[in-house]
Amino acid sequence: MILYFVTIILLVLIAPLLLSYIKATKMMLLFKRPISIFQGYRDFSKLMHKETIISEETSAITTYAPFLVLSPLLIVMFFLPPVVHGSYYVSFVDAFTITGLISLSTFFLMLLGLDSASAFGGMGSSREAFISALVEPAMVLTIFSVSLMAGNLGVGQAGVNLAQHFPQEHMASFLFAGISFFILLMAENGRIPVDNPETHLELTMVHEAMILDLTGVYLAIIETASSIKFVIFASLFASLFMPFGLEFTAPIAFLIFIVKLFFIATLVALLEVNTAKLRLFKIPNLLGLAIVFAFLSLITFYVLGA
Repeated sequence: MILYFVTIILLVLIAPLLLSYIKATKMMLLFKRPISIFQGYRDFSKLMHKETIISEETSAITTYAPFLVLSPLLIVMFFLPPVVHGSYYVSFVDAFTITGLISLSTFFLMLLGLDSASAFGGMGSSREAFISALVEPAMVLTIFSVSLMAGNLGVGQAGVNLAQHFPQEHMASFLFAGISFFILLMAENGRIPVDNPETHLELTMVHEAMILDLTGVYLAIIETASSIKFVIFASLFASLFMPFGLEFTAPIAFLIFIVKLFFIATLVALLEVNTAKLRLFKIPNLLGLAIVFAFLSLITFYVLGA
């Protein structure tokens, strides 16, 4: 049980490091002077020391919403597949529970954007609702498909089963599910081509529009929630689609898992450097592609398993 809590705390602590690593990698690939990979911790420290200013137009929602955005994501951290062998894990949580908790966090974030009483906040919230409506069914289908191939609907147990015995006969289904989940990883975390987290251009921003009026501690909490959400998706991708390393001792297994997370972050950086952001009305085509690949994964599973 101690190992269980230690791994969760370590994953939370390295969350800002991953996002800073993505920024540094992108700047290096663009032949710019890269930022420090510890910039996320510096930004958090600065925001914690800044004055928190709340608009007179807002209600109590702005005061409580940042904590309600972070809380469901912290709960999901306890439901992830184990990182090291012998660690405790929750075996009965399925795709619906994880997707529902992530959607609950997104709901409070949209509520926060609407409560700011600004045009940008409302615009960002409506766009986020539009994207989430397409992401959620694809995410449920993808995780459900992988769980079926692993022989258990529980996400934690599915990760363990895949690490112990990878069903190579369903490699095609895994490929389709992996493509679908990686698209969802980019969409849910507001990465290019769905959103650009490094811009404040009103024509393109989604996530940044909802938190444009935040500062101080509240903004630090929201930024922490964003980094934890990325760790959640990267951890699920590493555990379900790269299920190796669990057979080693605890320190080596955890080190292998961290390497997998940084590998996923590198893929994200490479994709963002070589891809342009899609226009808003083109995003359903991309997310529809994720749904198609999720269905293909299920269909090929039943066809090859028959």
